Amino acid sequence: MFEGKTLMITGGTGSFGHAVLRRFLNTDIGEIRIFSRDEKKQDDMRHELQSKYQQAYEKVKFFIGDVRDLASVKNAMYGVDYIFHAAALKQVPSCEFFPLEAVKTNVIGTDNVLSAAIDAGVKAVICLSTDKAAYPVNAMGTSKAMMEKVIVSKSRTVSPDKTKICCTRYGNVLCSRGSVVPLWIEQIKHGNPITITEPSMTRFIMTLDEAVDLVLFAFEHGESGDILVQKAPACTIGVLAQAVKELFHVDSETRIIGIRHGEKMYETLLTSEECVHAIDMGNFFRVPCDKRDLNYDKYFTQGTPKQCTLKRFDSNNTVILDVEQVKQKLLTIKYIQDELAAWEAR
Repeated sequence: MFEGKTLMITGGTGSFGHAVLRRFLNTDIGEIRIFSRDEKKQDDMRHELQSKYQQAYEKVKFFIGDVRDLASVKNAMYGVDYIFHAAALKQVPSCEFFPLEAVKTNVIGTDNVLSAAIDAGVKAVICLSTDKAAYPVNAMGTSKAMMEKVIVSKSRTVSPDKTKICCTRYGNVLCSRGSVVPLWIEQIKHGNPITITEPSMTRFIMTLDEAVDLVLFAFEHGESGDILVQKAPACTIGVLAQAVKELFHVDSETRIIGIRHGEKMYETLLTSEECVHAIDMGNFFRVPCDKRDLNYDKYFTQGTPKQCTLKRFDSNNTVILDVEQVKQKLLTIKYIQDELAAWEAR
């Protein structure tokens, strides 16, 4: 599917962008276009690629721009076949204090990317969302929920034969930039207590490779307007912290700091309302676009007789992993492997 094609990744210097590069660099893809606003991160990525992937790094092209600026997005869009839209503000506390900034990037920025993609004739756009968009209680989740509405709405304005637009929604990505496991590892390395918000809090967990798998599944099997969800497992924050401590063979003190601004005790990947329409695809759920229009008579006279056995899919009713299972999942991650090797060699 990607042979000789040009793939653009917005927010491409982030954790997801790095994971996509690792997956695609040594394939027959024609070009990978990194679009982001931080020239320092682009320069770091460029040097890393030159040192590690000497045979393939020339496939990667860098474009400075901001999804908030439609003109800069359009300037990078020529010749693009596919887009993975990962650019976002996703730190919950930051968005809580600066909600309008979250709107500018997550909502308006997504609309800019989709508008430019449609104008340029891009064949498929896969957008990345979050479990915090389902029943949102914080600014980040609310902005992502609005982003999903923009995605579904935009999919109705263009033929899927011209531009397919899909959305993926997933939970916490282990060891991604700004996530909690790298913070705990740094605390362990400096001999400090591990800080935990609330041990009984549950979170969906997945690896970066699984995040890429979900996007590729949406790319291959999703229909325009779909939201696709992986049936991810979950664990409590206390179990995750214990797994990290056992991997590093430490018994660090645990300090409970309390729930932060805008956090929930558990997260939801599929709402009760979405479960009514969701299609079970094995390891994934597919939520198709509601095709009704603004003929309001239908809303009053036509409902759906379908009943749903699953009330909602959240981090309390999915598969809950124990400490050993979380350790095995962590050990599949290269970042953890590297950190453990360095820790054991100290």
